[in-house]
Amino acid sequence: MERKFLEGLELEGGVKLSKEVIDKIMDENGKDINKAKGDLEDVQGELKKAKETIKERDKQLDSLKDVDVEKLNETIEILKKENKDKDKKYAGELKDIKLTNAIKLAVAGKVFDEDMAASLFDKSQLVLTDDGKVVGLNEQLGAIKKDKGFLFKTDKVDTHYDPNGGGDPSVKNPWTKDSFNLTEQGKLLKENPAQAKELMAAAGFKL
Repeated sequence: MERKFLEGLELEGGVKLSKEVIDKIMDENGKDINKAKGDLEDVQGELKKAKETIKERDKQLDSLKDVDVEKLNETIEILKKENKDKDKKYAGELKDIKLTNAIKLAVAGKVFDEDMAASLFDKSQLVLTDDGKVVGLNEQLGAIKKDKGFLFKTDKVDTHYDPNGGGDPSVKNPWTKDSFNLTEQGKLLKENPAQAKELMAAAGFKL
């Protein structure tokens, strides 16, 4: 609205608008115009932002056109399988370590050769429970002790064998704690079974 229009405007009876009234009308009109301009600028800004967003999405869609979805799905499945296999392998290794430690603990201090005794256990027949217990361990230990009693220590402390009450006391009994020797045991069992049995009996092994 222009000031000249208001100045030339006549009311009923030929009365014209005063300067104060015209100023007030122009002032209010200016506020409305400024507000309208501001709203228009906001709308234009939002429109520009929307256009940029649409443009960016169009770029993303264009880039997806070149993606081999089938190959991507195959890669994902391969990675899933590899991760699953790794988890399974780790769980198996962890279980084996726990079983090995449980076996060594079970024979510790009870046998002459802990590694040999531990190798006689069948881990595939042992069950590791969620609370860390090993089912079947004591049963296997008892069976091994029964079949391979010579591996286990006894309370007897005889260190030498002299079946006739004489002989050479320096001859060591390979089944005693102090002179335990698997090589000598095997040699005696092969070359002189009778003497081997006597030595085992003297060392406290049940025949």
